Amino acid sequence: MGKTKLFAAGALIALMALSGCRSTKEALAIGKAAEANPGPCPRAFALYDAARIVEMKGADSFSNVGFTGEIGKIRSLCRYYGEEPIIADLEIDMDFGRGPSATGTEAVYEYFVAVTRKNVAVIHKEVFPISVRFPEGADRVSRTEKIGKIEIPRAGENTSGVNFEIIVGFVVTDEQRAFNADGKRFRVSAGQTR
Repeated sequence: MGKTKLFAAGALIALMALSGCRSTKEALAIGKAAEANPGPCPRAFALYDAARIVEMKGADSFSNVGFTGEIGKIRSLCRYYGEEPIIADLEIDMDFGRGPSATGTEAVYEYFVAVTRKNVAVIHKEVFPISVRFPEGADRVSRTEKIGKIEIPRAGENTSGVNFEIIVGFVVTDEQRAFNADGKRFRVSAGQTR
């Protein structure tokens, strides 16, 4: 490489460095964020007994179904290093239905996100409302809910994400929980039990 090209490359690098000045603290934080986690992220999943919600107005029959909801895919990314807590982000796909007995075009659901010490205890649980409006003539709506910055404390730098779980579910009644536990399912799109 000639001196002119070398000088031009050096000048370009210096110009880029000056235009993107960062403090040493910021540069170190960027470097840390780029490091790989020392272990896996916590497993994120929907609790089987609370992964669906079916509003039933009478006996178990499709004609008695009001509003429904079902949790689909759950995606989670996390980052942690040193002794710092695990910071996780969550995306939850949800499908909602408006059955034959639903009144109105809007329903309010509640879902929870709980962080647990795997097979031990709940560390933190939070409930979120979600309002769903069904457009004129529509009986289904899909949404993706995003939960950012779930902070999970760790005992030390050797505590990996495998020791924790992130559990998601709808806030359901005892009857709805039993309906789910029995494996029953009414999907507005199918119009029948499964």
